[in-house]
Order: sequence, then structure tokens, then C-alpha cells
Amino acid sequence: MNFFTHDAIKRIRRDYYSAIYFHRTKELLLAEKNFTPVTIQVFQRNNDGVLCGVEEVVALLKQATGYWLGLKWVNCAKTLEVHTLADGDILRAGEPVMHITGPYAYIAHLESVYLGILSRRTLVATNVRRAVNAAQGKPVFFFADRFDYLLNQEGDGYAAHVGGVAGVCTPAHGAWWKGKPVGTIPHALIAMNGGDTVKAAKQFVKHYPKIPLIVLADYHNDCVGTAVAVADALGDRLWGVRLDTSSDIVDVAFAKTIPGGVTPELVRLVRLALNNAGRKKVKIVVSGGFTEEKIQTFERVHASVDAYGVGSSLLKGGNDF
Repeated sequence: MNFFTHDAIKRIRRDYYSAIYFHRTKELLLAEKNFTPVTIQVFQRNNDGVLCGVEEVVALLKQATGYWLGLKWVNCAKTLEVHTLADGDILRAGEPVMHITGPYAYIAHLESVYLGILSRRTLVATNVRRAVNAAQGKPVFFFADRFDYLLNQEGDGYAAHVGGVAGVCTPAHGAWWKGKPVGTIPHALIAMNGGDTVKAAKQFVKHYPKIPLIVLADYHNDCVGTAVAVADALGDRLWGVRLDTSSDIVDVAFAKTIPGGVTPELVRLVRLALNNAGRKKVKIVVSGGFTEEKIQTFERVHASVDAYGVGSSLLKGGNDF
């Protein structure tokens, strides 16, 4: 697996991503010819975390352990002995996940980098696993592309894969594990067709006939009516509908006094309407502000959900190493 570009490794070797005190320590040790071997023990303080980033760190150590001799990079990776747990392992608080043994002068500059890798990857993998567990066997899709910096997508997508997602939404998300992106038609396509969801769905089928079709049903805040209309128009070509009603909007099926957004009751009404229309095979995907806790609420009441799309909640929190 090639986790790093040539330019990224070049910058890492130049301590571009390292705290300045690690850079100065490395330079001092090299100047003093102090090659004392050490053992670095890496751990974190949370229970039931899903470890991720180990393979990336091992690749980092292989490519960026060493020092500059003038303009020449001297690779010293063979001086290290590395023992690790594996990506996907479940962690206990305080449990060592990695031992790195070797001359500190060759690896001092990497501490910021490898701890950051493990922290980010384990955070995402752990959040995803919790959402997957809450879904009780129903697919969870990783829709976190719009909630963070674009260059985080490759690593986040890999961590989501380790956490157990059923699918991701960008090519970058799947780049490290050969995953293929999945998704629905966006609200923008419906808007570009004058708000006509059926027309937008038919255009999608025309241009992407082999891709399973999942259509947003909330553009007019009438999920029941739109879901049935699309199902009737597309027939067996429709795989599912997606409910994505904003939390500050109430579907027309309800009085304005109840909470907005996607609710178990809204799912129930859409499922009932599809069944009554003879469209029992049409799946229901829900998204919009879903968290582990919200998924648990839907599962507790046995909401007729077939899959969950989850975004920003999967990137939140902390898992420091």
C-alpha cells in the first residue's frame, strides 16, 4: 500500500510536519553523535476503540526513518524493531498498541506524524464501528466528504472501511482499499429539473442504466407523495428512496408543532405508502444528522429503515495517542 506521495515523504523527512522541539532534538542528537537506542511505547486512554493507522505508520517508519547527510537522505529504517497490534483490533485504555525500538536520533522527528496518524484513523474507525453496531446489521454508508478538508478523504475512507462501512461516497474514500463510491442523486439535480424528482430520476436511469437507483424523496418536503410517485414511474428500476429532510423542516405529513427532520414516524408513513402502492421491494435509506444515538433510537422502535447514511458525526470527538 502506497500511503504517501513522493512529495509528502520529502516534506516529512524535512520535518515540515514535526513540532519544532522534535526537530531541534534530532539535530542536537545527530550533532552530538548520540545514537542511544530507546523503546517508544504508544498507547491511548479509551476503551473499545477500533485501532487504525498501524499499516500507515509502519510505511512511514520504513520511508522516513533516518537523517540528511548534506543533500542525501540516509535511510535508517533497518535499525528499528517495530511490534504492533493490527488495524481493526479492539483496544483497552492504556494498552500498548506499538513498540518502536531504535536510535532516537533517527526517529525523533516522526513523533508528531505517527501519533497524529493513529489518532485520526482510530477516531474515525471507532466512530464508524459504533454506528455500524447501532444499526444492527443494516448497512451504514460513509457520507463524510463535505465535513472536513479534502486531503483527509483517503485516510478517512480507509478508516471507515476498517470500521465496517458498507460504502463510501468519493473515489478518494476508496483509494486505499479499492472501494467503489456509491450514492444517490443530489437535491441539485432535482433543482436543475425544475423541482421534478421523477424527471431527474428518469434522466439518471438514461445516463447510468447499470447503477442502482436511489432517489431523494424530500425535495418538496412530501416524502410520502414523492416516494410513491417515483416508485410508480420507475418500477423495478428503483432500488430505493432516501429521506433527508432537514432538521428545521417538518414534512407535510405532520403538523408543524412536531420535531422536524427524518423521524421513525416519517419512515413508517413512507413504508406504508410504498407497500400500499405495491412497491414493497423499494428500500428506504435515511440520512441527515444521524449519530450513533439517533440510529439506536430508530432501531429501538424497529423503524423500517434499510440503510443509514451518516456524515459529520463520524469525524467528531477525540482519540489521542
